[in-house]
Amino acid sequence: MVMKWNSSRRTFLKTAVCSASGILIVPRHVLGGTGYTAPSDTLTKAIIGVGGMGQGHIEYEGTKLLAICDVDRDHLKGVLAKVGKDVKGYSDYREVLQRPDIDVVHIATPPHWHGLISVEAARAGKDIWCEKPMTRTIGEGIRVVEEVGKYGRMFRLNTWFRFKDPFYGLGTEVKPLKKIIQSGVLGWPLKVTVSGVTGYNWKFFWSGKPNLAPAPVPPELDYDMWLGPAPYKPYNPDRVHARFRCYWDYDGGGLGDMGQHYLDPVQYMLDKDHTSPIRVEVDAPQQHYDAAGTWRRIEYTYADGCRIILDGENRDTEAAYIEGPFGKIYRGFRSDIPNLAGLLETLPDPEPQIGIFSDSVRTRKKFALNEANGHRSSTIVNLGVIALRLGRTIHYDPVAQRCIDDEAANRLVHQPMRAPWSC
Repeated sequence: MVMKWNSSRRTFLKTAVCSASGILIVPRHVLGGTGYTAPSDTLTKAIIGVGGMGQGHIEYEGTKLLAICDVDRDHLKGVLAKVGKDVKGYSDYREVLQRPDIDVVHIATPPHWHGLISVEAARAGKDIWCEKPMTRTIGEGIRVVEEVGKYGRMFRLNTWFRFKDPFYGLGTEVKPLKKIIQSGVLGWPLKVTVSGVTGYNWKFFWSGKPNLAPAPVPPELDYDMWLGPAPYKPYNPDRVHARFRCYWDYDGGGLGDMGQHYLDPVQYMLDKDHTSPIRVEVDAPQQHYDAAGTWRRIEYTYADGCRIILDGENRDTEAAYIEGPFGKIYRGFRSDIPNLAGLLETLPDPEPQIGIFSDSVRTRKKFALNEANGHRSSTIVNLGVIALRLGRTIHYDPVAQRCIDDEAANRLVHQPMRAPWSC
């Protein structure tokens, strides 16, 4: 049985530092004051959660794996058999964070753990690689931004289309789209339509099952620890592992699971890394209180009039991906702009970005998709989830990061964690 204790800063710091014979042992990068790691060193890492995405990133540039952690013994056993004798397995992430020899923590748990573990990893002096969505709630994202900044940590969110690879269904990387928008040739404000044509329907229909019947917890799973900060619900196999995406307590259905992949590049292209939409309108079936469902349309509007349309039913198959007063860009990188290729050659490139996390850790320069801009694109997802759950339009203040005159919505912005967990 895993012993539980309050994960407050004071309690964690008391347990996160080891001592022997009166000598204090702290992470070697903390000794540099700014989290510096010598370029000659190999960065060390741990992976928390190895049931899915954690297995997909066992190796990445400039790092050596020292530890893995999972609350399912079968997951742990299977991955340990693959990674070699130098890697130690854990069932409690707090033991991993206590290790002074680990530089980077990769958080590949379900999203209801992302915020809490990110905060505690920052306090423990670790740099953080986190799967998407960055956090399950806006309030948790605010805390991650605060604590990562306070402790001077490097943070990477694991969606990459803003800085590499062709964007889903568009036939191009984001860079030329960013150049076109920056040039002003399309005019302003812009409308971006994300629909099934781009592949969003890949997980669009991942919906939960209402009224799940309680079932025996399998012996290999510590279900209470799997729930952690989430409200207690009786175990059912549909809640855990891959299917967690389908329940509001742990994620946000297809929108929560895939939304940040699609919306973060749009935020970057529209130069919205510093702000959030002010209005979210939904057209969707009534949502179940527990099981996430689908939507017909979600429309986000920014203060300057820019809009993002999530076309869940793919109603307008001919819609432009990006549309402005003076031009349109379609999927497949088609456009009604004359001589688009020639125009692109004349336009300046966007500011360079760090796209390899080990480079960010070594230089202490922010990664392309970090805690600040990642929080803003996660907020787009979470605002959509709030509007879906309430079944109505919500109005949002992107500076105060609160819904306007809407206490029901604000209770979803800041959701309590199950005791004794807090961040």
